[in-house]
Amino acid sequence: MAEMESASNPSTAMKRALLILNVILLSIGNCGGPLVMRLYFIHGGKRIWFSSWLETGGWPVIILPITIGYFYRRRNPSSPTNFFFMKTPIFIASAVIGVLTGFDDYLYAYGVARLPVSTSALIIASQLAFTAAFAYLLVKQKFNSYSINAIFLLTIGPGILALHTSSDRPAGESNREYVLGFVMTIAAAALYGFILPLVELTYKKAKQEITYALVLEIQMVMCLFATAVCTVGMLINNDFKVIGREAREFELGETRYYVLVVGTALILQCFFLGAIGVIFCGSSLLSAIIIAVLLPVIEILAVIFYQEKFQAEKGISLALSLWGFASYFYGEIKHTRKEKPTPQTEMLPVSNT
Repeated sequence: MAEMESASNPSTAMKRALLILNVILLSIGNCGGPLVMRLYFIHGGKRIWFSSWLETGGWPVIILPITIGYFYRRRNPSSPTNFFFMKTPIFIASAVIGVLTGFDDYLYAYGVARLPVSTSALIIASQLAFTAAFAYLLVKQKFNSYSINAIFLLTIGPGILALHTSSDRPAGESNREYVLGFVMTIAAAALYGFILPLVELTYKKAKQEITYALVLEIQMVMCLFATAVCTVGMLINNDFKVIGREAREFELGETRYYVLVVGTALILQCFFLGAIGVIFCGSSLLSAIIIAVLLPVIEILAVIFYQEKFQAEKGISLALSLWGFASYFYGEIKHTRKEKPTPQTEMLPVSNT
């Protein structure tokens, strides 16, 4: 029988509920984020640093659940009454990860500005291979034949897009800009593939108990520092001076410009909280798998809302990706059934030795 969790850890039912909640948040952010970011660029938005700033600029909303949790704990005399749980080592680690996230925001925003949503989504799927490699190096992630097969297929699939990259180049965009967007998106996938296991390593090396309340604080600090990096970029690029003019000239209107800006910040905050929340409930590899699993949804939404082309290369890439998803989940189901304890084993007392 697996070793019983300590009383201070969340119950299995609570952790499952948190996993479902974070999968929902991740799904909203992962599917909606690329669409609203692309909408900004399609209708006249041109500020890449500003777009990258929006990816984590919604961090103040995290203060609300932190505050609700604080007042809830105050009603329970046996619960700690600290407003913040984070100790200095966790703060420093979160800040460093946040700085890396800020640069990743820029790389991703640049790719979204230059590529169709369906193409950038397929390229981002290669993030799974990077996550798997870094998870193996940083947190000693174990793999089976099914997960290795899935990672291989999900890496080959996006690579097929490079065969005819010019075929879906947006009108008016040079081949150089398109290729640079392609490269920047791959770089974004690689960097975020490093960030996810780094978050898991932070959880494992923490010298304090990791609770979901602490996960919220880590999320807030990460996004705060990521936003600070993008703010510096905006200052250097003089983005703050032109936002008002860009809003007035926006094709959908000034009011919708600001609604889009706020909506983008909130939707992408769901993505980042969902990603590190899934790591808390599972692993960095699971978080990357869920991001990749949502690829077909993004593809369909891009075709529906933006009438993007769906060439043969994308079809082959999508098929390989779906095959990879099926392989991974089949392996996980088989592994779970194999290790499921028998009823007699579940009733055995837990040894303290």
